[in-house]
Amino acid sequence: MKVPSKAVPFWSPEEVDASIRMTIEHLNQRRVLAYPTETVYGFGGGVDHESVRNLIALKSRAPGKPFLLLIAGVDMLSRLDLHMTHAASSLAARFWPGPLTLVLPGGENRVPPELRGPEGGVAVRWTSHAALSRLIRAYGDPITSTSANRPGSPPADSAATILRDWWDAVARGKLRVLDGGTLKPSEPSTVVDCMGARPRVIRPGAISHNELRAASPTLVPTA
Repeated sequence: MKVPSKAVPFWSPEEVDASIRMTIEHLNQRRVLAYPTETVYGFGGGVDHESVRNLIALKSRAPGKPFLLLIAGVDMLSRLDLHMTHAASSLAARFWPGPLTLVLPGGENRVPPELRGPEGGVAVRWTSHAALSRLIRAYGDPITSTSANRPGSPPADSAATILRDWWDAVARGKLRVLDGGTLKPSEPSTVVDCMGARPRVIRPGAISHNELRAASPTLVPTA
């Protein structure tokens, strides 16, 4: 497979379509992908043990900090045996696709343990980034996601930043970078734990507490 010497254009519909075949091949080789989202640039790959290990190695991720999953439709949840609780379904109906991450039960024997958080669930977001959603749908399965940055540095807002900081991985073909332009500053996704009887916010973000309560009145108040 030819390794690109720079970021792969991922902006116009034509560029997205042209990038898909080689990007899926890259994912199938269990390598790491950098891509734009509706919030920041992310790193990710396939939901299998080798791909997850490669992502951990590239990111130098500390143990016990799980990655989330990005999907392009709720049908992708059933493939991993993840379950939508009543509260999760209400929130998803209002805010998906969008910057809302839901921590869901299930996935036993289907999801690598590195993707499971301390509460026992798996974090999932249906991305509203049109180009990324198109790629995930073409790939046919969820992809993992974590912010594209060195430890202690802010998440990347451009492909140029990733090329600068991770050039060695790009040059060796371990990292493929999709260039969706420079992203506007934005808040991270709101993360809601839907494992218990009542959902609770575990990371405030782009969707406010009041908006969440309107969709799910049983939401535990933010401390």
